[in-house]
Amino acid sequence: MLVKAARTRDLASYSPGNLVLSNVANAVHSVYVFNLPAGPIWALHMAYVLASALMLAWWLRYRQTASTRSDGGTAVHGEGSAVGIHISEKGEL
Repeated sequence: MLVKAARTRDLASYSPGNLVLSNVANAVHSVYVFNLPAGPIWALHMAYVLASALMLAWWLRYRQTASTRSDGGTAVHGEGSAVGIHISEKGEL
């Protein structure tokens, strides 16, 4: 997930609400985890916290307006796996 997001910088399929909520929940859960004795749970939790925070930061950094892209064209983002598939005027792929 992180490698693909870093490589493509296309985070349009990620919900901003979900990214924010997971980071808030991680902050709350960190209070509990860091009150436990140091151990493997700290490493696992930190990996998840860092991944979630990085995804939110990248989403904020690389988000694009719905009408324009950085290359000057119009954004063509649909649902699901159709993202990135452009259909010509004749309807051919």
